[in-house]
Formats: sequence, structure tokens, C-alpha cells
Amino acid sequence: MTNSASMKDMHKTFAKLDKFSGQDFRRWQKKMHFYLTDLKVVYVLSTPCPAFVENETLEQTRNRSKWENADYICRGHILNGMSDSLFDVYQNVESAKELWDRLEAKYMAEDVSSKKFLVGNFLNYKMVDTRPVMEQYHELQRMLGQFAQYDMKMDESISVSSIIDKLPPSWKDFKNNLKHKKEELTLVELGSHFQIEQSIRDMEKVSVGGPKTMTGSSVNMVEEGESSKAGKGKRKFHGSNFKGPNKKPKVTCWKCGKPGHFKRDCRSGKGGGKVKNEAGPSGSKDPGKQSGMFVVPADHSVENYYVSMISESFYVQDDDISWWLDSGATCHVCKNLQWFKDFKPIEDGSLLKMGNVATEPIKGLGSVNLVFTSGNCLLLCNVLYVPGLRKNLLSGIVLNNCGYKQVMESDKYILSKHGTFVGFGYLNGMFKLNLDVSFVNNSVCMTSTSSRNNCGKSELWHARLGHVHYKRMKDMSKMSLIPAFDLNGEKCKTCMLTKITRQPFAKNIDRHTKVLELIHSDLCDFHSTPSLGNKKYVVTFIDDATRYCYVYLCHTKDEALEKFKIYKEEVELYHGVKIKTLRTDRGGEYYDPVYFQSTGIIHQTTAPYTPQQNGVSERKNRTLKEMVNSMLTYSGLSDGFWGEAMLTACYLLNRVPNKRNKITPYELWHKKVPKLSYLRVWGCRAVVRLTDPKINNIGQRGIDCIFIGYPENSKCYRFYVIECNAYVSVHSVIESRDADFGNEDRFTSVPKPMDTIASSSNFGASDQVTVSPPEPVAPRRSVRARKAKSFGDDFQLYLVEGSRNKVDYQYQYCFNVDEDPKTYSEAMASRDAAFWKEAIQDEIDSIMQNHTWDLSDLPPGCKPLNSKWIFKRKMKVDGSIDKYKARLVIQGFRQKEGIDFFDTYAPVARITTIRLLLALAAIHNLVIHQMDVKTAFLNGELNEEIYMRQPEGFVISGNENKVCKLVKSLYGLKQAPKQWHQKFDDVVLSNGFALNQADKCVYSKFDTSGKGVIICLYVDDMLIFGTDQDQVDKTKEFLSSKFDMKDMGEADVILGIKIIRGEHGITISQSHYIERMLNKFNMKDCSPIGTPMDPTVKLMSNKGVTVNQLEYSRAIGSLMYAMLSTRPDIAFAVGKLSRYTHNPGLIHWQAINRVFKYLKGTMDYGLTYSGFPSVLEGYSDASWITNTEDHSSTSGWVFLLGGGAICWASKKQTCITASTMESEFVALAAAGKEAEWLRNLIYEIPLWNRQISSISIRCDSQATLARAYSEVYNGKSRHLGVRHSMIRDYIMNGVISVVFVKTQHNLADHLTKGLNRDLVKSSAIGVGLKSTRNL
Repeated sequence: MTNSASMKDMHKTFAKLDKFSGQDFRRWQKKMHFYLTDLKVVYVLSTPCPAFVENETLEQTRNRSKWENADYICRGHILNGMSDSLFDVYQNVESAKELWDRLEAKYMAEDVSSKKFLVGNFLNYKMVDTRPVMEQYHELQRMLGQFAQYDMKMDESISVSSIIDKLPPSWKDFKNNLKHKKEELTLVELGSHFQIEQSIRDMEKVSVGGPKTMTGSSVNMVEEGESSKAGKGKRKFHGSNFKGPNKKPKVTCWKCGKPGHFKRDCRSGKGGGKVKNEAGPSGSKDPGKQSGMFVVPADHSVENYYVSMISESFYVQDDDISWWLDSGATCHVCKNLQWFKDFKPIEDGSLLKMGNVATEPIKGLGSVNLVFTSGNCLLLCNVLYVPGLRKNLLSGIVLNNCGYKQVMESDKYILSKHGTFVGFGYLNGMFKLNLDVSFVNNSVCMTSTSSRNNCGKSELWHARLGHVHYKRMKDMSKMSLIPAFDLNGEKCKTCMLTKITRQPFAKNIDRHTKVLELIHSDLCDFHSTPSLGNKKYVVTFIDDATRYCYVYLCHTKDEALEKFKIYKEEVELYHGVKIKTLRTDRGGEYYDPVYFQSTGIIHQTTAPYTPQQNGVSERKNRTLKEMVNSMLTYSGLSDGFWGEAMLTACYLLNRVPNKRNKITPYELWHKKVPKLSYLRVWGCRAVVRLTDPKINNIGQRGIDCIFIGYPENSKCYRFYVIECNAYVSVHSVIESRDADFGNEDRFTSVPKPMDTIASSSNFGASDQVTVSPPEPVAPRRSVRARKAKSFGDDFQLYLVEGSRNKVDYQYQYCFNVDEDPKTYSEAMASRDAAFWKEAIQDEIDSIMQNHTWDLSDLPPGCKPLNSKWIFKRKMKVDGSIDKYKARLVIQGFRQKEGIDFFDTYAPVARITTIRLLLALAAIHNLVIHQMDVKTAFLNGELNEEIYMRQPEGFVISGNENKVCKLVKSLYGLKQAPKQWHQKFDDVVLSNGFALNQADKCVYSKFDTSGKGVIICLYVDDMLIFGTDQDQVDKTKEFLSSKFDMKDMGEADVILGIKIIRGEHGITISQSHYIERMLNKFNMKDCSPIGTPMDPTVKLMSNKGVTVNQLEYSRAIGSLMYAMLSTRPDIAFAVGKLSRYTHNPGLIHWQAINRVFKYLKGTMDYGLTYSGFPSVLEGYSDASWITNTEDHSSTSGWVFLLGGGAICWASKKQTCITASTMESEFVALAAAGKEAEWLRNLIYEIPLWNRQISSISIRCDSQATLARAYSEVYNGKSRHLGVRHSMIRDYIMNGVISVVFVKTQHNLADHLTKGLNRDLVKSSAIGVGLKSTRNL
């Protein structure tokens, strides 16, 4: 009986524990520890299992069985205390202690990063008057309690002073009183003072007639009626400022309603007074809460007031289903009983007052569960049921108080909490939440007060008469055509949904009186008929005060903003004032908030699908189009001349008086009356006089042309040449002032202009022809000797006869031999189309197999992202094609932080880690295999709601309007790398692997016998190091069961680095990469040289003209990858040359070519790890003032393991040192920091002996050695004092030991300066660089 009772109590206690879902691990850990202590099984977390011995006694057997039983119970309760997702991850852990340690290793490390956020929350916390001070004081106490959990101590006096400073403004006098107290207060005493002051303030509020009324025209309150007093009206509260003449306010009891005493002194019985308003259920104790459920708890600080900032004009139609955000409401309000999860009626007469001073009775209280289309749930508590309301309202104030983050971006509303996406809404007058309402019909509280069969006479006859207006029904009732009835005050919902019309637009709009106060702009599309110069769009800019218009022709829409910048510079310089406001529609071509914020221009946009709000631009576009059509029709020219006609129409309209003020825009803009005597009929024929250099004494002096417009800033005409001439080509545009128009009645029908004509939107002021005729000038011949170009033995030359267009069309593949297709259509039209189709199908198969998206309709307010196919030929190390790769990439650059994604960080393995593991493989003779994850990023699961258009070539027939709702991440998404790493991390750790805390991409799993594997992950490539082949095969089988993997066999190439395994160890080489790099920079045939840098040359900054800066940057980037991967011998040269990337000169190009020549002679060098010595050691060196311009020094260090370098660096020091000793000390500190990281990395690799000795760092400066072991630093340099303390800690803690070495034996010497040939060769051999020819 006792055991069963205790088990029942245990289950009751356990049911009260919150499930651990990955957040607030410390609190859950303490609760679980108390619980396990109560069960008396907590000892298994610190006590190992008794070992099994032969011939053990009965007592030993009982102890071991007892421990195993306790371990089983302990592990079970820990697993049951987790959420379902974490239970699946850790269910295979064998013991409770191992499970406990893994949780601490993962979540304790993550909690460390939240310290700074906790401190920031405490410092930024400010108390407000709208909430009780004691409630806010308890929140601050909770923060201080979290400080203790993170071992952060704050003096109690500082905590008290900080809390006092955070008091709200209304407590100013009380705050000053506390500050001037002589005795120090404790937190307990401070809380007592707050409690007393809060009680006094509450009593003062009651004594003046009740709580204060929130002021403002749009703020309203709830009034509660009398209890059971018949014949009395509603109870009214007056504000504290309301007083009668020479009278004090009366005190009224809130319980019985009688004046003269308070509620606490009332002697009436329990039955008297009002019915107590019962609070709704608290969301925090909801047993049905699951992962993905977000709770908005009840706010008990507001009992008598329900505020709703609602405009009466918004309530034009009923909406029972949708929920709308109200930023002014202090509580959630629902009008449909079907939404309530649980419900309690209220019959105390409470009223809800709205912004139009109207009131509605409150009928009940309950909780509502909102399900977003993202799948996340939002549980709302204490939701008011007001059936008379026209819409369901979500309070933005309550959400803010509950810690939710609300972002309103353009026409989209994003709701999140603690960086986790909850849901979104879209703008439709107010923000409407995007909810999944399919479950409402199955709601728990699905009760209806009336049905369609029991509707009144008015609703019945209204339906019978086809929903005619109620006024017509009343007339019919008076005529005795239908029975008499009382009109229902409620409007017909069907009529409102089907007969709703647009609101009228304002007719009388005030025009701005100052120039450039407001600019109207719009983009017009003519893409079906390109104009001269292949222009397809027209953008207009109209000044609101003068109506003066500018027109620009564009090739694409995205040129609109660039045209505005040109327009802005011109008009602001002309008038000497700035543009204040730009009004456009919602087209994306104008979207650049950074630009408008930097210039101070207000960018106004119209409402969605409301071009009437941009009526000035729309009307101007209509007028221009009408004029263009008329001019083209009258002249007989083809539609291809619409661009010239558009420019001319704008030119003429600026000189035509306005209908309103009878003044031309030209006069208002330029302050002078225009002269129009020079105008001619557009499109007429004219004879244009040739310019003097092109006139012959004998022959014609003019050419026949068509008049096509006026240059804006030039006194001449523009003509289109239609007659062939020896000096002017046909179909060209010329400008001239000398022309004979005749009677302006000659017209010529001209076909569509040729696309080769240059754009004429930018006119010049000269009379020269824009297309110059070829002159018979003899070509200049070079005297340089020509050499035959060799393309190699595999290249064959063919001569193809035909025109250029024909050759380009029939032999297009000849011009794209090495280029990958840029688009899907190019891939399908290429000669390798069969290979690309296979690659595309493989990609689609992987996507569909992985269930990456679901096909659905696009929710309102959402903009789907586009996708693009990326094609790439994967090459082998020797340069041959390995495979054809097609990747579907989403356009993630359109995502916005805080809306479409919240975090993007994802770690990758360091190249140093890969080299260290290869060195360990050489020491312990490990098996090295390689695997590749197919479509790795498709495995990450998305928390956000993202939509994508169907990919090109795979649009499903019949569902062309549907979009892809992403379930898992896709390449191109900002959060894709993070989601993939998180998925891989959870899967691998659930299988018993341990995470290396120094490098988050290294996982290890070893048994007690010492057998195991190490996984090193670099995005989707991984190296598997195993003690034997069996361990590697088991790991491959496990990974293949979880992901779509490609087995690469034994490791051959990783990140472009060749891995060679031979009798002398493991060698990594980049000979093929270096060869391609030399070919790329035309250095393949250069003469090799023995040193990477000439020690006699002093490089200085270039003060002259830059020499090919872009190509120099590419060369530095190519060299840097080789230096960081396998070539420490060029580290100093590359680091030195990279300092001059911004302005390289000829001397820098000579130096970089010397590096190429050195690599030419040492192309076959590779880092070799022989496995001996199996000791980690380092070398440190510095070169004092290597740069005479800024007096900086250079640090260098290298660490070796297994006979080869695993880590090296050559860096410019960030501080100025006064001596060689100081520069050596700075380098030693940097090497010590790297040694500490290497030690932490090795310590968590089971292959290494856990008794790690200190890492020996060899230095060639005796003074630096003495300073490092000196216990006191008495120098004046602060930066050296900090580094001295750091090195002393390293030495005292056994991390490093500093040993003296002679300079000629210091392997870091070549990392700080240029050396001669012999020293360079010996240093290369010392760090493990050897030739791979004999391997």
C-alpha cells in the first residue's frame, strides 16, 4: 500500500513538471534533480555501476541489481521529462549518467551565449505606469535569480539601486525618498516598501471614486451594472478630476452600492453585490500544450477596463472567421462562439465601449486556439465573447506584454517569440491574420443561437425576394404585398459580401504650391513593340505644383530608380531646392528604402490595386498615349517610332496651358513664356542640309529625312534618315537646325526601325551625325613580329563558310565549349542537353523524395520567391569532367531578416582540424573514407512559412496558379545552412556520437576497447576516420539510413586537396590546383625560381596609377587558398602582397610574379605526415618593423604534429612595439592562444591520451623567454601587460611551455621575413613539405 501510494504521488508530482523542449535547461535540470532526489535514484548520476566480478557475493549482486534498477528508473524519468522531439533524439542512450552528461554538454554550452542577453534585458528594463509595480518588481527578481543560475554575482546594494532607478514616472517622489535614506535596503525590505506604497495608492484610487479612466477619444472602458437592484440604471464611474462645486467626492461601496463606506467595511452578506467576474483559465497550466503551441497568458492586472481602438468606418461588414490585429485593444475580443475552446458565460452587465462611443454587452469569457497556416498554434486566454462586435480582434498590447515580437513590414505582419516564427498576416485596411480555419467547424463550443429555419419574417422575405433592399421591402409591406414585419437592425451578411462597392475617392484635392514639394511618377509598358534603341518602357516624373513633366525611355523596369536619380540631380540643381516627396504605385522598381532614407525623400505609395490614388501620373500616361497614337496615325509611321513620338508629346504638353490656371507648365517651371513659332508637324518629310565637312562642291547638299522630334536642351531638330547617302548611313538619327520642311504635308510610310539604331533618349547639342560613315583610311599595320598561337595537340582548327549570323546559329556550341549554361533554356538547347536533363531529373527526384514542399494556394499578402536552375560541370583534379550537376536554387536574397528568417549561423570544420585529423591518422594508422551528402540542404526542416513559385520546366498542368509551400529548406535560403547543420547534429548525437566543443563539426564515437570513428563535416562533404574498416562500414550504413549519401570510398580529394597515402605516411598536395592557377594567369611557361620573395626588395605603397587592380585581387585570392591549405612556405609573401590590393603598382606585380615562378619550381610539393614524432610542438617568431611606413611588425607561428605542419600564420601585428622583445612577445601571445585551441580540440578526441602535457613553443628570444616566466610586469605598455597576464595563465595552467631555440633552427623564421634559397629550402623541409614525385 505504501509503495502504490508513493507511486501515485510520484505520478501526480511528475505530471506537474513542464516538458523540456530545448529552452531554459538550468531550471528544468534543477526541477528534475529535486524530483530524482525525492525518488532516491539521483545517486546513479554520480556513482558508476558496480563492476561485475567472478564469484561475487550476494550483497554485491544485490547492489549491482539495485543500481541497474535505479539507473533504469532515472533514465526513464529523464526521458519522460522531455518533449517528443527530444525523446526521439536521446532514447537510445544507454545510461542515465551518459544522458545527463550529454544534455549538460549541449545545453549548458548554449546557455553561456545567453548571459549577455540576460544582462541586457535587466539593464534595459523600465517599469511602466500601466502595470502594477509589484508585478514588475517580481519580474526583476526573477532576472536576478537567473543571474545566480549563471554564476553571475551582483552586489545587493547595486541591485536595489538599479531597481529603484527603474520605477515609473508616477513614483518619482517615492523614488527620491528611497534614494535619500541613510540606511541600506535589502531586496526583501525594498519589496515591503513597494507593497505598502502600492496598497496606499490603490486605496487613494478607491477613495476618489474608482480607478482612473484612460483618456483619449478612442479609448473606452467597460461599465458593470448593479447587482439585483431593480429600477436603477448602470453604475457610472467618474475620473479623479471630476469634482462638484466646493464638494468633495463621495465614497461609494463597490459591493453593495451604498455611499459612505469602502468595500472592505461593507457588512452586506455574500449574496449581495455584484456577481464576481470569474477569470478564464490560465494558459500556462494548459495540459494540452504541445510543441509549436504559443500561449498568451491571462492578464489579471486589467479587471474593469477593456479598451479597443476601433474606427467605426472599419465595420462595414461582418466577419465571423477572420481575426484582425488591433494595436489599441487591451484584451482579445471574439464575436463567434465556435472559436472558443472553453467558455464561461458572464451575466453581470459588463459592457465594451468602442471608439465611436458605442457599447456592446460582454456575454462570456474563455480561451481561443488560433492555428496559423504555418502549423503553429497561438493559445489566447481570457478572450471576451462579444456577439455584437463585427470582427474578431487580437490585442497587440497583450501580445507585447507576453513577450511576442511584432514586425510590420510594408503590407505584411510577422509574429514571433524568442526568435521563433509563429505566423503572419497581411494588410487589408487592418492587419488580417493568416489562419487555418478548417477546424472551426469542429470546434468544441459549436453552439448556435439561431438557425436558418427559425429566422424572422424580415430575413425570410428578404431571402425570398432575392435579397432586395429593406427599404423596398418596407414599401411592399405598406402596399400589403407581403406581411408586415419589424425590420431587423442587423444587416444581411450575404448582401454585404456580394454587394460591397469601393469607397468614393476625394474629388477636390489641394495642389502643392511650391516646386518639387511632390513628384508623381509611374511606369508605362510598351514591351510588345520596342522603339528605337529597343526601349520598352516609359517612366514619367511630374511636378505637382507646375505639372511640368519629364519622360525617360527605359530598356527594363529596374532602370526606373536610376532615372529618378538622374532626374533628381538635374531638377534640384536647376531650382536650388530639394525634392520632398515621391508618390508612386506599389511597383518593385521603386523599392529602395535605404536610398530614400539617405536622401530624406518621403516615398509615398498607393493602396494595393488602387491606381486612382496616383491619378496625376495615370492621367498623364493616358494623355501621352492618346497623343502618341494620334501622331503615329496622322504621320503614317510604324509603331516602332512610339518612343520618339512619346518624347515629342511630352515636349509639347509642357508648352500647352493647363485647363485649371490657363498657364503653361513651361512658364511655371522656367519662369518665362515659351516661343512656339519653330514647331513643325511630327512625322513630316524634310530636306536636311549636310554639315560643312561633308558637303562637296559638286552634287547634292541635302538628304531626305523624317522629322521625329525636338532635343530638350538644344536649338535644333531631330531627323530619321531614310535615303542612302555617301556620308550618312540610312536608318540613323541626326540632329540639325538647317532643314527645309516645305508645306509640312509630305509624309512617308516607314516600316519598323531596325534594332541596330542607337538610343536617342540622350541628345547632344551639336549638328554632327550620331552614326559616322566609314572613311577610306588605310589601316595602320603593326611592325611587331607575329607569332603563331598554339592551342595544344588536342585542338583542331576548322573553317566554316557562311555569314556570321548563320555560323552563330548553326555552330553555336563552338563558342560555348567551356561555359556552363546560365539558364534552363540554354541547358536544354546545348549539345549536352541529355546530360543536363539527367542532372535536373536527379535533383527533382531528390527534392520530391525528401518531401521538400507541398503544392498549395498562395495566401493573401504573401509574395512567393522565384527559383533558378544552376548548372555546373564538376571537374576532377586532373581537369577532366567528373559529372554534370544541376541545382535548384531559391532566390533567398529577397528574404528579410526578422520576417523570413531569424538566424543563419552554421559552423564548418576548420582546415586546421582536417590537417590535425590527417596527422592523427598517420600516427594511429586510421582508415580514411569519404562520403558526400546529396542535396544536403534539403534535409533541414523549416520553422518559417515560405512560398516559392513552381520551378521552371516542372510546372504541373492544371495547377499553374499554385505555389510550393516549403516544408524543408532549399538551396539559396538564408537559414538553409543552419537548418542542415542542426538536423545533422541531432541525428548524429542521437546515435551516441560525442560533439567536440572546440570544433562543432567534429563528432567521435569510441567504445571501451578503443575502437571507434571520427566524423569531420564540411557542409555536405565529410571525412570518416576509423580504427578499422568494420567501424567505418557501420558508420556509413548508419548515415545512409538517415540521409541520401554518396560513398566516395577511400578519401582522395577534399576541398580541392589531393590526399595521397603511401609507405611514408599521408601527403596532401595541390599540384593540380597550382597548375591551373599558373595557366589562369599566363605563367605556365615561366622560369622557376628558388625563393618566393626577394629579401633585398622593400615593398612600399603605390602612389601612382593603379595597375590592373581587379586582376591583382584575383591573383592574391588564388594564392591565398594554396597558402592556407598546403603551402606554408609562401605565407609571408602572400600576406605581405595582400596589403597592397587596394592600389597595386608595377613593383607589386613583379613580386607576385616571383611567387608564381617559385610555385612553378615547387609545384609537386606536398605536406607529409609521417606519424613521427607524435608530439604537438610549436615555433614562434617575429620581425620587428618590417613596414617602415606604419612601423608595424610581423608575427609568425607554426605548429607541427606527426612530422608535418598542421597550423601556421604570418600576420601583421595590430599594435606598435618599441623593441624586438616586445614584437616577439606579441607573437608568442598569439601562438599561445592558438595552442590553447589546439589543446582543447585534441583533448576531446578519444585517440589522444587524456593526460596531455603542455605544448612546447620554441622562441629564439631570450628576453622574451625571461619576460614570459616573470611573475610581475612592470612595463608601461598596456597591451603588453594584458598579453603578459595571458601567457602567465597559459604557463601556470600547463597549457604551454616556452623553450629557447636558435634562430637557424626556428621553423617560424620564414613566416616573418624573406630568406635566401638555402634557408627557404631547409624551412620547407622542417615543416614537412616534400616532393610528391617519388610517392
